[in-house]
Amino acid sequence: MFEKLKEKLGIAKKEEEHSGNVDVRGTSINVTANSRDFEEIAANLKISLLEADIALPVADRISNVLLKKLDDKSIRLKGDRNSVFKEAVRETIREVASVPPLDVIDNASKKSPYVIMFVGMNGTGKTTSIAKLAELFRSKGYYVVIAASDTFRAGAIEQIALHGEKIGVKVIKHQAGGDPAAVSFDAVKHASKVERSVVLIDTAGRMQNNKNLLEEMKKIKRISNPDLILLTLDALSGTDVLSQAKLFDEAVGINGYIVTKIDADAKGGCVISLLSETKKPILYIGTGQTYSDLVQFSLDWYLNRLLN
Repeated sequence: MFEKLKEKLGIAKKEEEHSGNVDVRGTSINVTANSRDFEEIAANLKISLLEADIALPVADRISNVLLKKLDDKSIRLKGDRNSVFKEAVRETIREVASVPPLDVIDNASKKSPYVIMFVGMNGTGKTTSIAKLAELFRSKGYYVVIAASDTFRAGAIEQIALHGEKIGVKVIKHQAGGDPAAVSFDAVKHASKVERSVVLIDTAGRMQNNKNLLEEMKKIKRISNPDLILLTLDALSGTDVLSQAKLFDEAVGINGYIVTKIDADAKGGCVISLLSETKKPILYIGTGQTYSDLVQFSLDWYLNRLLN
């Protein structure tokens, strides 16, 4: 029953790595009402979670909760053992990683202009995620304005302007090297003249050791007063997403995440680590390169992807 989970997580155990009654590779798991067997199952799951780029504290938490659940379900194991184990894993991850959702489309309907500031490291897909969300808002009937506040690179301004042209939304931009906070101010001012409007603010990719760029980001926040600050994270970054989340949360305060490149990630553990450790919601998952490749995140959707 764990076969698809192992496949999705990109983990292939060698036969000699397993012993006793537990084989997490195959479809037959000989689970008996024996606490030693349960401990072995939980230990094997922990190894799988670690190899799937799930942070150690989270893997510990999941395996411990699973062990308790298996003990509690020992009587039921006289029936369909595989189904009971699979459901126990699902319940465990749901318990450890559940976070209240945040519906950005619904929130935007209550205020105009609704301002969203995007932050994230270079290469995480931030600009593409902005374009995808802009297209989503446009399709819902909102007037969308993008602020090209990544003035650090001329190429970034050109890139976001090209996206705006393709999807038919307004892009406010200044010259490269200009004040990025001024760009965000002009974008909010422009959007305030239109009902049911949304402002999406692009920002420069912040390097961890660049204090000037971090201060610039704080200034953009003061000037634009965003309703929501979203951090874009690359699923391929593995456990490093937690250090990025901490960095940006300490700098400006993060409300939630967009996780990109999930279609290219063979492991996917960063999602569970993010939810469990930060208790902040993942709003969307990037699943491809087109503007429609943006999936509203739900933990059940993710668990189905892993376990079914």
